[in-house]
Amino acid sequence: MKKQVGLWIDHRKAVLVIITDGREEKKLILSNTEKNVRFSGGRHSKTPYGAYRGSYESTRERRFSNNLNQYYDEVISAFRGAEAVLIFGPGEAKGEIKKRLSKKHFHGQVVSVETADKMTDRQVTARMNRHFSGFAGLE
Repeated sequence: MKKQVGLWIDHRKAVLVIITDGREEKKLILSNTEKNVRFSGGRHSKTPYGAYRGSYESTRERRFSNNLNQYYDEVISAFRGAEAVLIFGPGEAKGEIKKRLSKKHFHGQVVSVETADKMTDRQVTARMNRHFSGFAGLE
């Protein structure tokens, strides 16, 4: 069974196009993460509550990181068993999920990690098809 995946990802959602033996399946996975907000002040603040704000910020960052890891694990489980994955997206998420794949001992091949702006499902499919049609190792 030949399984190839195109993955467009950012911190808010993942669009997967999974092609298994010529059959196409699309999946949308939404994260439950809030945008990581930075506070002014913090530990070096001159206000009496500055130190509390710093500890709150680190707790919030830790929660954000844990939520992202759960989101990445959910995305990875959606394409378990894939031979090849093309990852693209606008921000840091594409690199972060690639690192997560290596920690999870992904047995397939990450054929490329590319930068791309927001895309429709059709654009994700088209980009994936263009990429895999020229990738001789999977034909």
